[in-house]
Amino acid sequence: MPIDHVAGHIPGAVNHFHHENLTSDGYFLVPSQLYQAYEELIGDLPADHVIVYCGSGVTACHNLLAMEIAGLPGAKLYAGSWSEWIRDPNRPIITGNKS
Repeated sequence: MPIDHVAGHIPGAVNHFHHENLTSDGYFLVPSQLYQAYEELIGDLPADHVIVYCGSGVTACHNLLAMEIAGLPGAKLYAGSWSEWIRDPNRPIITGNKS
């Protein structure tokens, strides 16, 4: 059961499920594979301009580590993540599959 009372995401956010960083055996993919996956997501955006978040800030750290392994250092964590974002009714949210 979800903890948050509002489903959606922060405008401009793209999703990368943290399990996609792993092999079927549960190990991190090799750096070149991680690099390719994140390059597809962030394009020309420098890694140190990327902010990751999740529901509560915990699993987003998995993506931060994967980016470091990929040679894309400097991304930041929005520690409050979605749970904090939705507490302010003035903040925009996207629901459904729109971006």
